Amino acid sequence: MKIWVDADACPKAVKEILYRVAERTEISVTLVANSPLRLPPSSFINLIQVGSGADIADDEIANKCEEGDLIITADIPLAARVVEKGAQALDPRGTIYDKNNIGQILSMRNFMDELRGSGVETGGPSGFGQKEKFKFANALDKIIAQR
Repeated sequence: MKIWVDADACPKAVKEILYRVAERTEISVTLVANSPLRLPPSSFINLIQVGSGADIADDEIANKCEEGDLIITADIPLAARVVEKGAQALDPRGTIYDKNNIGQILSMRNFMDELRGSGVETGGPSGFGQKEKFKFANALDKIIAQR
C-alpha cells in the first residue's frame, strides 16, 4: 500500500500525522501539490509538484494510484475516481470513502453543488480542530492495521 495525499488543501496537522506514520510503518507517503512544500527528511516521504490549474493534482493522483492504495483527500470526485480503481480514500476529517458509500456521498455532494449554484446558502464545513484530528488518526490507524 502507498499513501497519496491531495496536499494543497490538506491541514498541516494531518500532514504531520502522515509524516510520523510513514516513518513508523515504512509506508511510502507521496504528497501531490501545485506549490512547493517543506517535507521532513525521509526516504518514505515524497513530493510531486504539478503545474497550477484545476484538477491537475487530482489527475496525477488518479493516474498513479493503484488498487490497495490509500488516498487522503477532501475532494469527493477524486475519491470516487480512486475508489473506482480499487483504492480507498480518507477525508482529513476521518471519513472513509469506499465502494460501499462513495456513490451516496458523491450524489449528496452534487446535490449540494446544485443548490449552491442556484443561490442557496448551504454553509461550509466546521473548523478543523482536535476532534477532527483524532478522528482522522483513528481512521488511518484502522486502515493501516487492515493491510
